[in-house]
Amino acid sequence: MSFAVGVDAGGTSTRAALVDAAGAVLGTGRGEGANPNAHAPEVAAGRIADAITAALGARDPGAVRACVVGMAGVSKLSDRGVAAVFDAAWTRIGLTCAVRTVADAEVAYASATPAPDGTVVVAGTGSIVGRIRKRRLAGTTGGYGWLLGDEGSAFWLGREAVRSTLEALGRGLPLDGLPSAVLAAALGLSGLDVRSDAERLAASRALITAANAEAPVRLARFAPLVSAAHDAGEPAAREIVARAAGLLVENALAAREPGESTPVVLVGSVLTGASPVGELVRRRLAGLEVLTSSDGVLGAAWLAAVDAFGEGAPRPRPSGY
Repeated sequence: MSFAVGVDAGGTSTRAALVDAAGAVLGTGRGEGANPNAHAPEVAAGRIADAITAALGARDPGAVRACVVGMAGVSKLSDRGVAAVFDAAWTRIGLTCAVRTVADAEVAYASATPAPDGTVVVAGTGSIVGRIRKRRLAGTTGGYGWLLGDEGSAFWLGREAVRSTLEALGRGLPLDGLPSAVLAAALGLSGLDVRSDAERLAASRALITAANAEAPVRLARFAPLVSAAHDAGEPAAREIVARAAGLLVENALAAREPGESTPVVLVGSVLTGASPVGELVRRRLAGLEVLTSSDGVLGAAWLAAVDAFGEGAPRPRPSGY
């Protein structure tokens, strides 16, 4: 009996799934984040290898015919030294098949649709839009990181929330709603604690200092405050949400050919669930087939199954995972 293994390795968690030629999920493994940009390569590779080993259980790793690892930070493997660390990890756990590492956007797309061509829009902590051709990432728009891009992401939303709060402080605008929520989260202050011009100036300086004292990605923690204020009807929050959706849609359309009718797959916390950004993005993409990624690890497992067993490989059954 032979198998295929799929892995979805993100910044905060790693999951692996073992499937057979019939699409049954035979084993799973979980671990901590394995983005090699956020963790030492040895740590990231070890976590992925351990998740694969857990999914295999007592089965022979030599029976794995194909393995696909969808990885946040996959570009790091362009460094030969880093790639060698990962190759050593595959050898250590006994894999004899080729291990194909791809962008996490590819496995997210494959989890939502078997269509070979389309567009994947990812907006979680960061953001990127991918053009998918023959189930491979053929090009991207956005995705330049926090300093140069990440438009519409949780980082971007959080940054705009802080900027909006600073504007309210500096212009003497009311501090209820979003500004009050940001001040409470960042400084433990309430809008009622900041009344005089001197208090506003002090709060502004303290907020700037607090935001700059942390890693830029920490601004993403303010994104839920924008969603809550939007749902409460606050104009500033609604404007931030509208701009976020507009930027994501603009990047999505830029990745597509004129008149393209292929699916659009939405991925990430900013676009899924009850997110107001996701709702607006869907509205602006009306007329296209818009899908939501269900489970990246099942997308990775299916891509591995196609590599192992051919185009007729059935999609893994979620109930088995």
